[in-house]
Amino acid sequence: MSALFSPLTLRGTTLRNRVLVSPMCMYSSHDGHPDDWHLVHLGSFARGGAGLVMTEATAVVPEGRISPWDAGIWSDEHDYSRITSFVRSQGAVAGIQLAHAGRKASTQRPWEGHAYVPPEEGGWQAVGPSAIGFGDLPAPHELTVEDIARVVEAFAAAARRAIAQGFELVEVHGAHGYLVHEFLSPLTNTRTDRYGGDLAGRARFALEVVEAVRAALPDGTPLLLRVSATDWADGGWTVDETVELARRVAERGVDLVDVSSGGNVPQQRITVGPGYQVPLARRIRAEAGVRTAAVGLITSPVQAEQVVSDGSADAVLLARELLRNPHWPLLAAHELKADVRWPEQYLRARPR
Repeated sequence: MSALFSPLTLRGTTLRNRVLVSPMCMYSSHDGHPDDWHLVHLGSFARGGAGLVMTEATAVVPEGRISPWDAGIWSDEHDYSRITSFVRSQGAVAGIQLAHAGRKASTQRPWEGHAYVPPEEGGWQAVGPSAIGFGDLPAPHELTVEDIARVVEAFAAAARRAIAQGFELVEVHGAHGYLVHEFLSPLTNTRTDRYGGDLAGRARFALEVVEAVRAALPDGTPLLLRVSATDWADGGWTVDETVELARRVAERGVDLVDVSSGGNVPQQRITVGPGYQVPLARRIRAEAGVRTAAVGLITSPVQAEQVVSDGSADAVLLARELLRNPHWPLLAAHELKADVRWPEQYLRARPR
């Protein structure tokens, strides 16, 4: 049997296989609202056989968007029910990634550059744990303790909305230099209050968000945390610290840690290659005793099968490979000789 195409049960939810859709920003929302683009984009992955279809980074407050065109769920008016209904109809689980961009907010869409969007052009003042800008972006407003409490509650409120909209799994975005990651790293958090200093202080915000979101979810709903396991920069967040964070969030109800890396500082130095982040997922899984998912240049069925079968991770997340071919899971199953259900409408194309 294929390990990759075996079911994965997290709390009360069972994924039909271990091919997960990594969150990918589309920069195509208006005031945070999803539209037909998102329905077709995400629906294609469900039709294509993925076990979990995850939304892009979805902002819990307007100023938490990476760009003015990002998805949001800060209002009851944000309606994802068509998307979640279709994803479920195709046998996949619908998940949402809750996010706050922190100091990397209010920027242009990638195909227009990454420049700051000022308030007079529809942008806003970014916020962060400390008044340290990212690259050429303006320094953010340093969050007060009262501000932090409001952001924590915004994550919880967003989680409640997500369940009402039909999502069956929630992930907190704690990676890639966005707000949760910014609090974790000493390169972006120079606070001297209880949210800064040692690991306990720098991890406090992440743990409060996890606790608030877990409390907002039904007991049977899985909770994931995406992490950047290392800053890839001197003096930054480390794998050792990620292992300890993983232990602590597991104690607070996180069911799987989604392991990525980098994104926090421009001076990062990464050696990129096929599956380059898999060893990070393997180490966190082994040392923290928590389920993990691996992501990053996982492109072939044999490679993905190996990641799961050798115990490096419990699942793999694909991004660009699924953009190139939303039906990758169906074709991978054929290559690995796994028996999976094809959409009836597509049976004539099933390889023999």
